[in-house]
Amino acid sequence: MSDGIPCLMMRGGTSKGAVILASDLPADPAERDALLLRIMGSPNPQQIDGIGGADPLTSKVAVISPPSRADADVDYLFLQVFVDQAVVTDAQACGNILAAVGPAAIERGLVAANDGETLVRIHMLNTGELATARVQTPNARVNYSGDARIDGVPGTHAPVPLMFDSLAGTMCGDLLPTGNAVDEIDGVACTLIDNGMPSVVMRATDFGITGYETREELDANAELKARVEGVRLKCGPLMNLGDVAQKSVPKMVLVAAPQSGGTIMTRSFIPHRCHATIGVFAAVSVGTACTLPGSPAAEVAQPPKGDSFVIEHPTGAAEVLIQTNDAGDIISAGTLRTARKLFEGTVFAADPAPR
Repeated sequence: MSDGIPCLMMRGGTSKGAVILASDLPADPAERDALLLRIMGSPNPQQIDGIGGADPLTSKVAVISPPSRADADVDYLFLQVFVDQAVVTDAQACGNILAAVGPAAIERGLVAANDGETLVRIHMLNTGELATARVQTPNARVNYSGDARIDGVPGTHAPVPLMFDSLAGTMCGDLLPTGNAVDEIDGVACTLIDNGMPSVVMRATDFGITGYETREELDANAELKARVEGVRLKCGPLMNLGDVAQKSVPKMVLVAAPQSGGTIMTRSFIPHRCHATIGVFAAVSVGTACTLPGSPAAEVAQPPKGDSFVIEHPTGAAEVLIQTNDAGDIISAGTLRTARKLFEGTVFAADPAPR
């Protein structure tokens, strides 16, 4: 790859990553992943020889391509590139990077922009589901400036509302893959749930912590992380995910009562480091868990105002909208994110390591 490949670097929500056209990458997944590891600089704790940011939130890739189904405008494959392991996984979706896909699809010419606003229907290949992004396009050009603010991102930007349909069970087969609102794993009450992101929701106090610790304090707590990982490995098969030792799902979420007027406080692991915020789909899954009577989340949550669930996290809060029908079934979920193009150009991969 001495000539490099075209690349957009985008911030989406509270994450950032490379956006690359599928046609610019090898068709073989193994060759593609090997190339992306070299582009991002993995495995290396600093990703010093690549464009990764030495954090799971900044070591992400969106592969976009023309739609493979009639009701979509663009296909989106999310790939999590591990920082210090030679692992690239498509085992999950990413709702933060999703916020960048609509603007990026317009920037790269996959979607034609309207004058004013453009709806981009995104086929999420990781889950098979559709999301609709509403992108501001005055004069048929993507606008990134605006007054929308999200916690975890400095300043204000143009809003990118995202709406999702039929998220329940997209990866695990059912909203509650075990059929239970509460399961006991290693003596801990857990909700195993998938409403867009397979997640295990547990009370922080069951692990001997408050749930208000800083990200740095939790990352330094080796005993806590080992115990959380033990639960995660047992939950994988129960959630129809198989052996998850090398997977980034399920997400492990420790919850506590809210501190700042929200619905619930969270500390999310992705899966071995504490998230600086919380992923969009994980926030939807946690919000959904709050609606389950007797669940760990419901026991510490404050009832939300209407359909709006405010999910507090280490650097602020994320608001998700969960709409239900008269029977209490969830019919749609949404959130508001922002995105910004950071740079556009050519990215160069390191040479393959000699064999």
